[in-house]
Amino acid sequence: MCATLLPAPPRGWAWGHSEDRSELAPTLPAPGLQKDNPSLLVGRAPQRAARTSLWAPRPSELEAPSGYRSSYVASEESRILVLTELLERKAHSPFYQEGVSNALLKMAELGLTRAADVLLRNGANLNFEDPVTYYTALHIAVLRNQPDMVELLVRHGADINRRDRIHESSPLDLASEEPERLPCLQRLLDLGADVNAADKHGKTALLHALASSDGVQIYNTENIRLLLEGGADVKATTKDGDTVFTCIIFLLGETVGGDKDEAQMISRFCFQVTKLLLAHGADPSECPAHESLTHICLKSFKLHFPLLRFLLESGAAYNCSLHGASCWSGFHIIFERLCSHPGCAEDESHVDLLRKAETVLDLMVTNSQKLQLPENFDIHPVGSLAEKIRALHFSLRQLESYPPSLKHLCRVYIRLYLQPWPVDVKVKALPLPDRLKWYLLSEHSGTTEEDI
Repeated sequence: MCATLLPAPPRGWAWGHSEDRSELAPTLPAPGLQKDNPSLLVGRAPQRAARTSLWAPRPSELEAPSGYRSSYVASEESRILVLTELLERKAHSPFYQEGVSNALLKMAELGLTRAADVLLRNGANLNFEDPVTYYTALHIAVLRNQPDMVELLVRHGADINRRDRIHESSPLDLASEEPERLPCLQRLLDLGADVNAADKHGKTALLHALASSDGVQIYNTENIRLLLEGGADVKATTKDGDTVFTCIIFLLGETVGGDKDEAQMISRFCFQVTKLLLAHGADPSECPAHESLTHICLKSFKLHFPLLRFLLESGAAYNCSLHGASCWSGFHIIFERLCSHPGCAEDESHVDLLRKAETVLDLMVTNSQKLQLPENFDIHPVGSLAEKIRALHFSLRQLESYPPSLKHLCRVYIRLYLQPWPVDVKVKALPLPDRLKWYLLSEHSGTTEEDI
């Protein structure tokens, strides 16, 4: 934080600062100057060359070999003693409270816990806000990824869930938005931050972590994992209707027609986050359809095939999980896509589309206790592959017309019991004959992150 973002130092104090005026700290005499020289403690500071910061170590100390560390510790001790003396001498200044509170903001930024502790014990206000950003010392410590400072401030009574007045961000919100702030995120959770606290728009820290991720430069995967393990609610929804899947759906849309390498990175990120969300109980098949990850993947099943296969293998409903096939149906979506792609027998893209459609349909059947086809499930395919599409449709109609066999029901229940994903790995580990294992496995199962 630049000094330009801070008010002018109060009268009666002299702030040491480097040439870019970015360092905020009470000045101390350089060696050889008298410690009680009044010019050191008033606005009329001594010459710049004769000043040295109380907090920042000298270059020689930073570059010193490890054998000289003890001298640096002694130097720090002397600075703390001088700071304490300075605070005692200026305690009756009319600008004292503002001065020490302002200095606390800088100490929070730099992570200088011992100096901050001295300031706090000598009257620094934990709730003092930066006059431009309106961040408190705790917000600043999080932004600068200073976990030890975060703990110190909370131990001294800082409100761990306090929101700033501009963006309504809590310390946990800020910590969740950048992977570099993971240590602060962990510390805040350990200290008891409310993981499901929401701002006035209904946005929680988990939704902040998701919305801040772009899958290319910012990967908040570990932040999301920590929040979920800390009890973050996967059903959190903003007042605008955004859910935990909104960000993933948006990023998947960014892969269409974009850079191939970036699209692959985004797809991998979406896969990893979806896996975390499903493991903690998120439902990707809830309506409305535009907020349903399963629905979006079904609509573009050729493009998002690996992710859709993972969703179905993980037990995601292929119809609306709230209202059933009357709301939207995976079977209807798949056949609508097949019938809208005329193609010809030699058209490789259409053959690939048909092959992937068969895989998706097989997974739907494998995970269904009873097939749920939508009403008025009629199709009108065209092109040279129309007969194959009709045959596929007819086979599903046949399955629906007969009660499921005991063998099929056993397969469905065993697969359900072995969830979450990856089911195929667990099936192969069962103490069963290979023939039974192959029956339990879907013909098209086995999605891995490498497939993404």
